[in-house]
Order: sequence, then C-alpha cells, then structure tokens
Amino acid sequence: MFCSRCMAPLLREPHGDTIYQGEIVAEGIAMITRQMLRVFPRRTSLTPVDEYAFVGDPPMIRPEAAEVHVSCTFTWDIPVARRLAAAWGQYYPLVKIGGPAMGSPADGFVPGMYVKEGVTFTSRGCDKRCPWCLVPSREGRLRLLPIQPGWIVNDNNLLQCPRAHQAEVYAMLREQGKRVKFSGGLDATLVDDWVASELSSVPIAEVFLAADTMRSLKPLERAVSYLSFLRRDQLRCYVLVGFNGESLEAATLRLERVWEIGTLPFAQLFQPPDHFIQYSQNWRDLARVWSRPAATKAIH
Repeated sequence: MFCSRCMAPLLREPHGDTIYQGEIVAEGIAMITRQMLRVFPRRTSLTPVDEYAFVGDPPMIRPEAAEVHVSCTFTWDIPVARRLAAAWGQYYPLVKIGGPAMGSPADGFVPGMYVKEGVTFTSRGCDKRCPWCLVPSREGRLRLLPIQPGWIVNDNNLLQCPRAHQAEVYAMLREQGKRVKFSGGLDATLVDDWVASELSSVPIAEVFLAADTMRSLKPLERAVSYLSFLRRDQLRCYVLVGFNGESLEAATLRLERVWEIGTLPFAQLFQPPDHFIQYSQNWRDLARVWSRPAATKAIH
C-alpha cells in the first residue's frame, strides 16, 4: 500500500455529512493566497511547507484566514485530526476536515494545495485489486487527470495509463529542469522497452518499484533488467512486510532478495484501515534498517 496520498478537493464537516466542493477545484491556489489555512496531523515527505500550511496545534501567532482545512491521510490519525479541528475552531469561524482517511473523493488534483510544490498526480485510482491496498476502494478504477507540471509523480499506477498519456507526462517532466521522482511507484509487470526508453530520456532522482509478495520478485527482476541504466540509489523498491501473518524471517528473506536483484528496498510495515498494529521491537528494527539507505547499505 502506497501511503502518501493527496487530499481530494472535497472535505467533510467533522462528524457530519456536509461536503465542501467546487471552489477549491475552480480557484485552486488562489484560495491559498486568500489565506485558507491547511492543517495536517503529521508531517510527511509530501506535506506543504508554505506559510499557510501547519502541522499540529495552532501556534501562538496565527495568520488571518477565512477558513481552515484539516487534511487527514492515515486512518489512525483520525482522532488527532478531529482534535485539531476543534483546536483550530477556537480561532477561526469555519474549520473543515477531510482527506483520504475521511473518505473524501479523489476527483481531481490542485498542485500545492494539500501536497508540497513539485508533487503531481496525472491519474487517480488503479485497476488492480491488491488485498492490502486501499486505493481501489477509496479512488476506484483508473482515470486520467489533466497533466499538471511537477517533478514528483505520485500516481498510483502511471503505467496503467494509455501510452499517449504517459508520453505527455514524460514530455512534461523533461521540461521541468529537475531530477524526477516516481514516488507513487511504477508497476514492475508493465515495465518494457518503451517505458525504459522514456525513462532514460528523463533526469531521474528515484524510481520506485514494488515487491509486496514473493511472487512479485520475478517481475521485479525483469523490470530491473530493463532499467539497468539506473544506479541502485536511483532504483528503489517498496516492500510491504507483515501482511497476512508473514513471519519476520520471511520478510527478511524477501528484503534480501530485493537487494540482490539490484534495488534499494524501502520496507513498509502493513497497517490495516480499521486499527493500528503495535509491532514488536524486532519488526520495528527491521523496518527501520530496511527503509533507511545508509542503514541498509551498512549491513551489506
């Protein structure tokens, strides 16, 4: 499960059914310039860093604003998000809460609104139904979006998009003057000569693949053979661990195999949508070592 998702441009009232819609999509960043504050329960690598984005409780000195949107990505942060909505509501007349964890529809994408500058989504949804992934239930089938400029591509499954759409995305990326990250992940089963050729035309910072089961190792190995022009540091691999009763030993074996194939693994502890698993110290140590490049390299 890829867990960094953009908040959709619709938000639900705390504990209610009213849906806020329309203005964000229509006016986009203009709302930010009119001081619509965005609040997040935690900081991630994709959290906005502009002066109208906040993480946690209201600071002592607060900007003027007409409204506040609390964006919640992870289900286990919902209690914190609701508390923050109440806290910010002491100072602002209108506070709303939404995001993937709250079931907000992912109907579009406005650059810079709920993710930092540079992040782009050119599609939503996914046609696969992996048992650990929430994307099909939250976003539905794959659908294309207008291509917005950026250099951090966070689509759930870019390679499922029609080739014409992909070609437009690569053309856009070549114009950015930035090293590109495919942080949403590329489906290893769909990597071929054409994809490799297009990727080779783009300045790459990181490409993420995935190996969430033992069966995914063979497609991963095949994809890596097409992407041999990338260094290990550029060729990352999400590795979901702990799903469906997987043992620590089995997870370690799969991580080692992902390394042997030639990628730099990024371990992710499985978390279900309805509760938070408190993993043992051994599991946490495994995830820490295999999600930090320096620590991973130190054991090899």
